[in-house]
Amino acid sequence: MDAPSIDKVPTTQADSVVDWLTNGTRDERFIDNIFAGMCIRLQQAGIPVKRGTLHVLIHHPQWLGARFMWADGMHDAKIERVDYDVRERSEFIGSPANELQDGATEVRENLERDPALGRKHALYDEMRAMGLTDYVAWPLYHTLGKRHLVTFATSRPGGFDDSHIAALKKLLPVLALVSEIRIKNRLARTLLETYVGSHAGELILAGATRRGSGTTVRAAIMICDLRDFTRISDNWPRDDVIDLLNDYFDAMSEPIVRHGGEILKFIGDGLLAIFPLNDPLACANLLRAVTEARQGMAALNDRNNGTGRAPLNYGIGVHVGDVMYGNIGSSTRLDFTVIGPAVNMASRLETLTKQLGRPVLLSRAFADFVRDEFDLERVGEHPVRGFSEPIELFAYHG
Repeated sequence: MDAPSIDKVPTTQADSVVDWLTNGTRDERFIDNIFAGMCIRLQQAGIPVKRGTLHVLIHHPQWLGARFMWADGMHDAKIERVDYDVRERSEFIGSPANELQDGATEVRENLERDPALGRKHALYDEMRAMGLTDYVAWPLYHTLGKRHLVTFATSRPGGFDDSHIAALKKLLPVLALVSEIRIKNRLARTLLETYVGSHAGELILAGATRRGSGTTVRAAIMICDLRDFTRISDNWPRDDVIDLLNDYFDAMSEPIVRHGGEILKFIGDGLLAIFPLNDPLACANLLRAVTEARQGMAALNDRNNGTGRAPLNYGIGVHVGDVMYGNIGSSTRLDFTVIGPAVNMASRLETLTKQLGRPVLLSRAFADFVRDEFDLERVGEHPVRGFSEPIELFAYHG
């Protein structure tokens, strides 16, 4: 099963698929769709591919990478995320991916021969059980030395012949170019979603990158801040402080995202989020997120209490109003955020939570949206720094 050099590739098998990859995928955004379409076209070109996988490394806060798997009869590829600790597990150790990561330029396995004579890994046993006869894996080279992985398998008696292998090899440089473009697009989107949020990321990708560009949005605004963080950061080991902040932000952030909010920024131990009022349930969803966040913080404090740590206290200020949503900053460093009196009010209410002894304070303007559905405590009118008239405030106990 030694592969011939690429200059022996027959023009009748590979070229139609190469041409489609080069010219027929320009309007397709997603690499999984391209990969499935490529495998189907390989079959149509007479190359007996029964199964194919594409493994890519990505920069994501939760996932090391992703695997796209196509099998005979499938129209779409199946997508599986890959955990960061996969390299410590048996599914990776001794696998083709392991061999290629260690420097191999090809992994080829004859699945028809006696298993005792071949490579030992559960993947090969699984493929034999599927009736596959031959398997090949190659690194897929992207720029700056980045290596991904593509594999093909067949059920043809005798496996792939030399012309099939040559045709598949001919695809690799074009597949590398096509996949790198899509992966970088996905990477850009993922990084923007991670650092500025999904909605702001979409706007930036759509071209909203000019300083001063933006729009006015009517939204419910939520600002949350951790109490006594300076004392904690001064007295706790650095790694413990980072773990604490991550746990705190998980408890606060996940409900916000789940209920349709947009986290615009983390500011030290604080966060700023908005729920745009183009969703008629935005204000109710914000309070549902607050309820779940408070439950998450209670659970976190219970866990911390078991390790002798003091409970974490926090304040949440909520207001509603028009905000300017867009690019603000210097000529070379921009921030996509919201500004305006409504944001200032939410910030002042968060500060008042400590003075009034209520963890969650709502303005009257916000409370009017939700008073029929949620039980609120009126705490009277209070002066708010920067505003000329006292503001009627409500507490929410979740």
